[in-house]
Amino acid sequence: MRLAASLLLAMLVAGPAFAQSPQPPAERKAASPAVPATPVNPANPLASPAQPPLLPSLTQLPPTPSPPPPGADMAYGAYQSGFYITAAQEALKRVKAGNNDPAALTLLGELYARGFGVPFDPTRAAQYYRRAADEGDANAMFALGMMALTGQGMAQSDEAAARWFQQAATAGHTGAAYNLGLLYMQGRGVPSDIPSAARWFRPAAEAGVADAQYALSVLLKEGNGVAPDRVTSLRLLQGAALQDHVTAQVELAIATFNGDGVMKNEAAAAALFRKAALAGNAIAQNRYARLLSAGRGVPQDRTQAAAWHLLAKMRGLNDVYLDEVVATLPPAERTKAEALARKWAATTPDIKRPGDPN
Repeated sequence: MRLAASLLLAMLVAGPAFAQSPQPPAERKAASPAVPATPVNPANPLASPAQPPLLPSLTQLPPTPSPPPPGADMAYGAYQSGFYITAAQEALKRVKAGNNDPAALTLLGELYARGFGVPFDPTRAAQYYRRAADEGDANAMFALGMMALTGQGMAQSDEAAARWFQQAATAGHTGAAYNLGLLYMQGRGVPSDIPSAARWFRPAAEAGVADAQYALSVLLKEGNGVAPDRVTSLRLLQGAALQDHVTAQVELAIATFNGDGVMKNEAAAAALFRKAALAGNAIAQNRYARLLSAGRGVPQDRTQAAAWHLLAKMRGLNDVYLDEVVATLPPAERTKAEALARKWAATTPDIKRPGDPN
């Protein structure tokens, strides 16, 4: 199956130009379509078809942290410490001094875009970002790309977004390179072109952007738009998984359990599934439940298996075999599993509960 035909990438609302905190791994959720029900094979509890690889949408791009530019000490220091009024005053002082100060202009754009220390004003933010971009600031170019794509502070335009992302990426902004690659995947603002997508994913992946590592890994594995390269694909997949990219952890766990391109290690696979399951991934919860039910890579524990299955089921991922595991538990163990699932669900915001609106 060609990757491009299997993807549905959502419209984005990505992070600010220089946010400091990456997105929590729990917010990176893979889609969880129903798994075809098959009796579990104790020799291979993961025998049901794996879900097709999913590339992250633009909404899932972790903001790219940027070190304070030279000369931006007081303004950026105040911003990073949460003293936004002081940051605005210091940045405005530098701009009014008449110097071409792209760092101060970008900071003012950020403050107005967020309403931090100044009134929320996207239009004014865009004006400051444009002035900074004219001075060559890649963060400002990236921010303008986001504003063009979302229609915040300026007219919505995929074409303008792609142009800004390309300028920022050419200037070394890895987040912009990743976003531009996704636009080429979608054919938004640029022609649909998988080789071009891969070309822009590559510098972001090499810089350690986990989403880009996973995206390029999938293309290299499939040979989609690039020459197939399983060795590099697995290296990138491992790199993304080490950064808590949940979908990459699931894909790596499947490969590790099956010994597909990597050394077979059921315990390591189970650990990866559990980590992704704890992050809220329904596919990982389902696969970990199957391993627990069969005692593969982990000690057999049908009660825990039932609890993980019920949690995945709350996310819409059904499994007839695991339904039978729940049904055949002694009443006390079934009650315990249901209580565990409810307890875990209480801390998970996207769980579907009875009575919730669709």
